[in-house]
Amino acid sequence: MSTPTIATGAARSGATTPLGRLRALSRAEFTLLMRNRSAVITALFVPLLLPFSLYQGMREMDLAAHGLSLGVLMLTAGIGFSLLFAVYATLVATYVSRREELVLKRLRTGEASDAEVLGGTAMPVLAVSLAQTLLMAVACAALLDIGAPKAPHLLVLGVVLGAVLCAALGAATAGLTRTVESSQVSSLPFLFVTMLGSGMAVPTEVMPDRMAAVCELLPLSPAIRLVRDGWLGTMSAGEALTAVATALVWVVLGVFAVRRWFRWEPRR
Repeated sequence: MSTPTIATGAARSGATTPLGRLRALSRAEFTLLMRNRSAVITALFVPLLLPFSLYQGMREMDLAAHGLSLGVLMLTAGIGFSLLFAVYATLVATYVSRREELVLKRLRTGEASDAEVLGGTAMPVLAVSLAQTLLMAVACAALLDIGAPKAPHLLVLGVVLGAVLCAALGAATAGLTRTVESSQVSSLPFLFVTMLGSGMAVPTEVMPDRMAAVCELLPLSPAIRLVRDGWLGTMSAGEALTAVATALVWVVLGVFAVRRWFRWEPRR
């Protein structure tokens, strides 16, 4: 059965409520995701393996002087990689593929709204990222002896805001991407800048002050900070509000970018 047939069938399967349509679209998209071997590797395995590449470098940093923990940094990096690869990079390729195969165009002729179509496509990878986050949290708590999160509400806020932002930026990037093959290139700038500057590979505390001030304003930096300090419990109320406000500003900008640049018709 072709991709358009599966997706269109999901949208017309008798799901007449927004929740029902969203569930049907998500189920069809999850089936398609599992059939794409490269997407499965990117979404499932890359985020779990990449943090190990940072282990030796983080060990050589003077983390204790900044009140940081190697285990918490490894966990934060893992969650960040999950947001980048399981959500952002996977969705860029997925949206482009569905657009070029006319799936999005067909779905818009049915009952599903634009938000339902985009949300239904994103739900499977968001669920994968959440499962990875829970798995890594349990594994790091048990193996790296980091204990339980001291401010779980900040941890949850960071994960949710980061996931929403990465989904929105994935859709916006897809609008600027011509082909599925070129999506591997169009997603690289955000991936590299975020990995190097948002506190995943290198904590902003060990950066020069001016560089740290700039890096803290990057799109995913507030979410990463909330995740890390949600576990450590070192963030003050004022710092938490600032991080949440900055993250919300980026989410609004991401949604605006989707409305401005996302394309429903194939790019020719």
